[in-house]
This record gives sequence, structure tokens and C-alpha cells, in this order.
Amino acid sequence: MTQNKNVPKATKQRYPIYLKALRKLKANEVERVLSSELSELVDIASTTIRRDLSFIGCLGKQGYGYDVDKLIDVFNEVLGTGFDEKIILIGCGNLGQALLNYNRWDYVVGEIVMAFDIKPELVGKTIKNIPVYHIDELEEKIPKDCRIAIVATSGDVQQLVERLQECGVIGIIDFTHTHIQVPKGMTLKTVDVVTKIQELVFETNIIKKFR
Repeated sequence: MTQNKNVPKATKQRYPIYLKALRKLKANEVERVLSSELSELVDIASTTIRRDLSFIGCLGKQGYGYDVDKLIDVFNEVLGTGFDEKIILIGCGNLGQALLNYNRWDYVVGEIVMAFDIKPELVGKTIKNIPVYHIDELEEKIPKDCRIAIVATSGDVQQLVERLQECGVIGIIDFTHTHIQVPKGMTLKTVDVVTKIQELVFETNIIKKFR
């Protein structure tokens, strides 16, 4: 596989969309797919799909298309998204429980395997088949080789980040709206729903203004 290191950000953001569609095709026993067929599934132009796939060395054959299994293998290698990615959740409030309801992510990036909280009414319980432990048990209970944590809690988040690093976590999804500094070698992705809503309000107002 030839992979271009200068893959545009927009292309990278589309890769998980392709992978999700490909796994659904595989589940339906589809062995190969044309870019035009994949385009209908993901609502992305077939020319864009072909260009995106060319960055990772995947060139379809005219009239044959792409081998579904091969593409899935390539994406698993590029994205590191095998089924066995063990994700932990910190914080089981309303947001945390909503994330547990959405667990498994259509088998694209692994799944949340355990959660941590401090509330007595939650610790020791099982929510959506996921055990909830006290945050004090983090170092003891965290799965071996766990790389990703979702943080949806308040409190001393910075100290929590340092504990997660000591446990070997290298990627954090942050829902806390707290300014966090992560050490070198750790990646932070902040999810800010309010900002996205503000962006959408702005865009819809622009559309309304020029109609």
C-alpha cells in the first residue's frame, strides 16, 4: 500500500464515513463496490471518493470497482480502527449515559468497555452492559493497552489527564468545555456542541438574509 502523508484534512474526515459504509456492505455479503455505488451510500461525489482513496494507494478497476475486504483492511491499517479498540468513559452523567446508549459506533472504532464516576448511585452499577467503577480504581481497572479515553466529567480534569497519561492513554475526546493542556505525545480532540450550534445559526441566518 502506498500512502501519501500529505492527505488533506477534509479527506481524512471522510475516511471513517467510507469505512462505516464498507462494513455495512460486508455485513450484507457485498464483495466489491463501484465508486458510484459507494457515492450513493455516503452522499459524496464519486470523483471525490476516487481521489480520496488514491491518497492511500487504493485504485479501483474500471468496471470492477473496489474489493470491499481489501478496502476495509487498508482503512483499518490507516485509521487504526480494529474492532478491539478498548475505549474508557470518564463521567456517567446525562452526557456520559447518552454516549453509552450510542456505544459500538457501528463497529467502526471499537467500543466503550468500562466507565468511571464518583457518584455512589452510579459506582458499582452496569449501564447498557458497561460496568461503572469509582474513578479511584482507574489505575487498577483500566484495560491493558487502552489508548483512548472519553472525558465527560467536571472536577480537576487536568489532574485526570495526567493520570490517564500514566496509564498509557494517548488520545482524549474532551466534552468538558475546560481548558486542558496535554503533554507531548498525547492527542486531544475537543467536542463543543454549543459552538457547532452557533456556527449553524450563523450559516442559517446568512442563507435567510440572501434569499
